[in-house]
Amino acid sequence: MSQQYPLKEVKGDAVCFVPGSPLFSVLMEPASFCYPRLTFLRSPYGQFGASAGSSQDLAPWPQRLTQRWSGPVDESPPAAMSRNGYFFEESGYLKCDTDDGCEAKEETGGEELFDAVNSSIVSGDSIRFFVNVNLDVPPNAAAENESAGCVLLHTSRKYLKLKNFEEEVRAHRDLDGFLARASIILDETATSLDDVLREMLKHFAEDPENMEPSCNFEKIMSTLFTDSGTPREGNVHLLSDTIQGVTATVTGVQYQQSWLCIICTIKSLQRRHVCISRLERPQNWGENSCEVRFVILVLAPPKMKSTKTATEVGRTFATMFSDITFRQKLLETKTEEEFKEALVHQRHLLTVVNQRPSAMSDGHKSHGPKPLKLHEFLNVGKGISDDIARRLPVYALDFTDGVIGNNKAIGKYITTMIFLYFACLLPSIAFGSLNDENTRGAIDVQKTIVGQCIGGLLYALFSGQPLVVLLTTAPLALYINVIRGICDDYNLDFSAFYAWIGLWNSFFLVMYSLFNFSLLMKLFKRSTEEIIALFISITFVLDAFKGIIKVFKKYYYHGRAGDSYLEKARTDAIPSLGINTTFLMNSSVSRSMSLENQTGMHDVHYGRETAVLSLMLMLGTLWLGHTLYQFKKSPYLHARVREILSDCALPISVLTFSVVGSYIFKEIEMSTFNYNPSESLFVLAPVQSLSIGSVMSAMGLGFLLSMLFFIEQNIVASLTNAPENRLVKGTAYHWDLLLIALINTGLSVFGLPWIHAAFPHSPMHVRALAYVEERVENGHIYETIVSVKETRLTCLVANFFVGLSLLLLPFPLQWIPKPVLYGLFLYIALTSIDGNQLFERVALLLKEQTAYPPTHYIRRVPQRKIHYFTGLQVLQLLILCGFGMSPLPYMKMIFPLIMIGMIPIRYNLLPRIIEAKYLDAMDAEH
Repeated sequence: MSQQYPLKEVKGDAVCFVPGSPLFSVLMEPASFCYPRLTFLRSPYGQFGASAGSSQDLAPWPQRLTQRWSGPVDESPPAAMSRNGYFFEESGYLKCDTDDGCEAKEETGGEELFDAVNSSIVSGDSIRFFVNVNLDVPPNAAAENESAGCVLLHTSRKYLKLKNFEEEVRAHRDLDGFLARASIILDETATSLDDVLREMLKHFAEDPENMEPSCNFEKIMSTLFTDSGTPREGNVHLLSDTIQGVTATVTGVQYQQSWLCIICTIKSLQRRHVCISRLERPQNWGENSCEVRFVILVLAPPKMKSTKTATEVGRTFATMFSDITFRQKLLETKTEEEFKEALVHQRHLLTVVNQRPSAMSDGHKSHGPKPLKLHEFLNVGKGISDDIARRLPVYALDFTDGVIGNNKAIGKYITTMIFLYFACLLPSIAFGSLNDENTRGAIDVQKTIVGQCIGGLLYALFSGQPLVVLLTTAPLALYINVIRGICDDYNLDFSAFYAWIGLWNSFFLVMYSLFNFSLLMKLFKRSTEEIIALFISITFVLDAFKGIIKVFKKYYYHGRAGDSYLEKARTDAIPSLGINTTFLMNSSVSRSMSLENQTGMHDVHYGRETAVLSLMLMLGTLWLGHTLYQFKKSPYLHARVREILSDCALPISVLTFSVVGSYIFKEIEMSTFNYNPSESLFVLAPVQSLSIGSVMSAMGLGFLLSMLFFIEQNIVASLTNAPENRLVKGTAYHWDLLLIALINTGLSVFGLPWIHAAFPHSPMHVRALAYVEERVENGHIYETIVSVKETRLTCLVANFFVGLSLLLLPFPLQWIPKPVLYGLFLYIALTSIDGNQLFERVALLLKEQTAYPPTHYIRRVPQRKIHYFTGLQVLQLLILCGFGMSPLPYMKMIFPLIMIGMIPIRYNLLPRIIEAKYLDAMDAEH
C-alpha cells in the first residue's frame, strides 16, 4: 500500500514525523511514559532543506529505512547506527541533556545540527512536521531481512568512581603527561564520528612527539568499533568502549551527552596517547550522544601498571569533563594555551573540593591521631563499664547465633572447632616441651595443657571478644627461660619467683585496665601493627628451622662434632630460646647401632635417615596444609567440600604426616616430646619463702612482662576487630585486659604457664568463621569477608577437648613427631602473612609494574614513596628482630620497649621523610 503525506516543513537537518503515521509506527519503540522521536541527520547527498526539500533527495530514505527496519512492530530498532553516512537516533526521551542545554544555545543558524532550545521538551501535539514518503514494501522483504545479517552484540556496563584528585596521585600525572604533549583540536568541522576520529588519529600521526613507528592508524581506527574482525554479516558499527557521565533520576538514568570519552587498548603502541577534540557544532551520533561537543580519545598499550591503563586515564579526563561549568569554559577558549589553562584550573578546583571530605571518606584515618586528654585516663573504670555495657546485651546471642534461627552455621562451627582444637593443642605440646627443657621439669607439657584448658574456658565464657584465642607463646617461653636462669644464678626458688613475677604482672595489667590505658592503642597505626605481626610470623619460621637444624646436627653430622655439640647443649644453663632447643631424642644409640649392623651399611653415617625423614615430615606438613588451605580457590569438587577441606587443612596435614612418621616409617627413630607425669598439677607456690629484695626484683621483671602482655593482647585484639573483618558486636579492650590479669593470677600461683592473645591464631579463627566471596578488579582476585559468625561456642568446645587430651598422654599424642610440629609452625607463619600489607609491598620490589594490584595505596601514593616507606618498615622490623632474637637472654627482655618506641618513630620521624598524607594513605584500612 502506498500513502502520501505532504511535506509541510523541514527545519535544519531534522525531519520529524507525525505520530500515527505508518513510518512512525514502524520505527517507534513502545513506551508509555513519553513520545518517541525519530531524527534524520546529514545524508550523503547533502543537508535536508539545502535544496528546498526536493522529493529527489527525500525519495531514497523511506526505502532504505524500511529495508533495514522491516521487522515486526514490537521489535525495537538498533539503538545507534552509523553506516554509509546515515545516523539514526531513536530515544524514549525528548529531552537529551538538560544540563548541557546552555552549551548549545550559542550555536545559531539554519545549519545547526540540533536546536537545543527546541529540543528541551516536545509533546506529541506540538509536532507539525510532515514529509512525503512512500511505504511500498515488497511482500517478502520483511521475512527475508528478519533473519538475514543477525549477529549477537554483548553489552556490559559498569560504574567508575570519579577520580579523587586530592588522594589519587595518578590523576595529576595523567594531566601533566597530556599537557607536556598536548594533542588538542579546536573547532573540528567534521560531522560524522568516523571523520572526527580519523582527524584525531591523523593529528597523532603528524605530531613528531607522538610518533609511533610500528603503528597502523587505519587498524586503530577499526579497533575502536565493534565490527573490527567480525564477519561481513556482523558489520554493526558501534563504539566498543566508552565512558560517559550519568545521573540517576526518578525517571531513570540521564546521560551527559555533550562529551564522549573513547578508550582503546592497542598492542602496537609503546606509550599512552590522549587527544581532545572540540567540535565546531554539536553533533547527534545516536542514543545518549545527541549533542556531542567534546571527544576525548585515549589509547594505551595493554601491558601497563594498573593505575596507567586506558580506563584509568579515561577516568581522569572523564572526571574533569563531568563538570558542566568546566565544559562551558572550554567552549569559550580561543587558543590551545587557553584550553590548557582551563584544564589546569579545573584540576586545582577538583583538588581543593576533595580536600575537606577526603579525611573522612572511605574510612581513612585522619592526619595524625586524635589527641588523648588526661581526664580520659583519670576516669577510673570507665573503659571497663563501657565495654560491659556494649557486650552484655548480646551475650546470649554469642551462644545462639548460628545454632537457632534461619542462618544456621553448625557445619562451619564443627570444622572451626576441629581446626581450633589442633591449633591450641599442638602449640601447647611444643611450648610445653620447650618449657620442660628450660625449667628442668617445673613446667611441662601436662601443666601447659591444663593451663591452656582452664584459661581458654574462662576467657571463652567471660571475655568481651570471644573470637580472640589465648595461648602460651614464644615470647613467654623466652621469659620463663630467663627466669630459670636468674633463679639458678641467685639460688632462688623457681616456683616462688615465677609466682611473684606473675602476680606483679597481673597487678600492672589491672592498673592498665582501670586507668583506660588501652586508649593508647589508638597511637598504633596499621603499619606498626603489621610490623609486630610479621615479627611474630618470622619467629615461628626461625623456631622451626632452629629445630630441624638441631636434628641434622645430632643425626646427620653425627660424630665428634656432634657429641661435643650435644654435651654443650646438656650443660648449657640457659639454652637457646628458640621454640625447639636442646631436644631430648628418644632414640638410643644401642638400638640405632643394631639397626646399622643388621643392614650391613657400616659406611653410612649414623642416624642420617632420621634427619632426612624429619626434613620430609616438616616440609610435607607445610605442603599438604597450605595446599588444602588454598584448595577452596580450585575448581575441583563441590564448593562446600572445598570449604571443609580448607577449614580442616591443619588437622589433616598433622594427622597424615604423624601416621607417616610414626607408623609407615616406624623402624626409623623420630624425636618426640618428653613426658613426665606430674604427681600433682595444682600445688600452691611458696610465695612467702622469698625475701623482700627478691620480691622487689620480681616487680621489675613483672613490669616488663606486663608491657609485653599489654602490647600483644591489644594488638591481637585490634587485628581481630579490624574493619575488613566486619564484626558487628563491638569491642572490649579494657575488660579483656582485666580478665587476662585475673586468669594469669591463678596460673601464676599454681605454677602453670602464662597465656595471652595469640597471633595469628586469633585472625585465623575469625577467618574460619567468616563467609568469604571473591571479587575481581582489573584482573586481580580479592577475597572479601561478607560476614562473620561471632560465637563463643567454638573456643569453648575446642578448649574443653584440649583438657580432655590429658587422657591421651603419653599415647597417642606422643606419636606426633617434633618435625610435624615444626611444619605446623611454618604453616601458621605462611598463612598469617596473607593480607599483610607490609609483606605485599615487599613483594612489589620483585614484580614488574604491570602486575601491581590496584590497591588503595598504589592509587594514592607515588611508587617511590611506597618503596621508601616499605624500606623504613623493614628497618624497624630488623631492629625488632635484633632485640627479640638476640642470643643474649637479658636483651630479649627489653624488646617490648622497642615496640613502644615505634610510636614516636611513626609520628615524629617518618613524617620528616615522607609526607603525612602519603603515610596516612598507606596506613588506611582500604
